[in-house]
Amino acid sequence: MKEETLLQMKNKVESLTNVIQHMIQEMNNLRDLSVGTLETFKLIPGYEDALEQLKQNMIKQQEEAKTKDNEKEKLST
Repeated sequence: MKEETLLQMKNKVESLTNVIQHMIQEMNNLRDLSVGTLETFKLIPGYEDALEQLKQNMIKQQEEAKTKDNEKEKLST
């Protein structure tokens, strides 16, 4: 390969490395923000009750989805 081509490839690899490092830093920032937000929510009165209600709603939605899937299977056969 020509030296010029090798230099271009080297520059592209360095550029991609910088982009990935920036993405990793942004992911770490988002993680820190998420953890901070969660900890803040935990301090709000009624958090435990709201969490329990969300769990119950998720269980209900999953059961409804299973019921719909079972009905679709019965209609297909």
